[in-house]
Amino acid sequence: MGELIFQPSPRELVPNTNNMSSVEYDCIVIGAGVQGSFTAYQLAKRNKKTLLLEQFVLPHTRGSSHGQTRIIRKAYEQDFYTQMMDECYKLWSQLEREAGVTLYRQTGLLVMGPEHSDSYLLYKNTMERNNVPMVILTPENFSQHIPNVILAEGDGALVDINAGVLYADRALKTVQGQFQKLGGVIRDKEKVTDITPGPVVTVSTSAGVYRAKSLVITAGPWANKLLAHIGLQLPLEVQKINVCYWKEKVPGTYDVKKRFPCFLLTEGEESDRHIYGLPSNEYPGLVKICYHIGGETDPDHRDKQTDRSDIGILQRFVARCFPGLIPEPAVVESCMYTLTPDSHFVLDCHPAYSNIVFGAGFSGHGFKFGPIIGKLLCELSLGEVPSYDLSPFRIRRFQGNTKSAL
Repeated sequence: MGELIFQPSPRELVPNTNNMSSVEYDCIVIGAGVQGSFTAYQLAKRNKKTLLLEQFVLPHTRGSSHGQTRIIRKAYEQDFYTQMMDECYKLWSQLEREAGVTLYRQTGLLVMGPEHSDSYLLYKNTMERNNVPMVILTPENFSQHIPNVILAEGDGALVDINAGVLYADRALKTVQGQFQKLGGVIRDKEKVTDITPGPVVTVSTSAGVYRAKSLVITAGPWANKLLAHIGLQLPLEVQKINVCYWKEKVPGTYDVKKRFPCFLLTEGEESDRHIYGLPSNEYPGLVKICYHIGGETDPDHRDKQTDRSDIGILQRFVARCFPGLIPEPAVVESCMYTLTPDSHFVLDCHPAYSNIVFGAGFSGHGFKFGPIIGKLLCELSLGEVPSYDLSPFRIRRFQGNTKSAL
């Protein structure tokens, strides 16, 4: 992982017009996860005739956007994420108002980690610098604020007050519904089989052929399989994550209704990787606690990947820090992450075809950014100056490791 490969397409740019759909769209978006759905919604809001394609029947659990809950937070190590989340919260609220549904519940986010470690201090300093409402906890008052959690000796703790839970499945269904209300077209169970670049892009699927002035690819773990059609490969690694739920010894101990927060451990005795969790919510009496890394997998054969080494790490963590949970997962589900070498997103245009745009490599922390990523990909596809500085997300950051595919 770590190289960017670009091979100009040797194919003729004149598509085969057999079985050609007579409809020409302003934009086609491939992949109806959270990023693609918000991109399509933003395009439709701008009165662009938009087609959203999805290879599986909707809704599905095969990618990275399913499940009932995700964390929403401003707590980040980098200023640019914290600053983007400012507008993102407003866009989530706007969608809630438009659709008349609740998509966010404030719980706060507890951030823990060795008090003088680089990672913990980055979170703390970034939040302070950006005036994120927060409370610093001390070993003396920690258990008063956060009962039934043990803070390790030498660990610092703070709470990102406005963080909380996003209702993920509901959010995805809502944004797709709003897109359709605006006249957008969703075609699911249509796998893309070919992409022909040109001033008008042609997209062939298992069911038809479509044309559009621009194309956005938001295919999650399948990004490189699609980018191969247009001579591009990004340094992405797909991982299967074990999503573990842990049973409360006394029901309600860590319940969202009792204002138990989401949490993030930057590093600990068990691992130098993040461990995160959400209060019991979707499964009564079960708390979601996960390790922020998994084993490499092929998205079309993810069940062949059976690595459970992370579960041992989580068991030791739960036994040490969460005395109110049985340290054996009651339910294990799976999700996929698509990681870049630096864990920052990819938001960019194709180096040779400016009307082909892609969002990829959301690295397990992209869901909460859906509304803003949709807006940015929409802007890129319309040839507009993006609302934010995209230099952290451009593909040129990988070019030091490029190998020619010619």
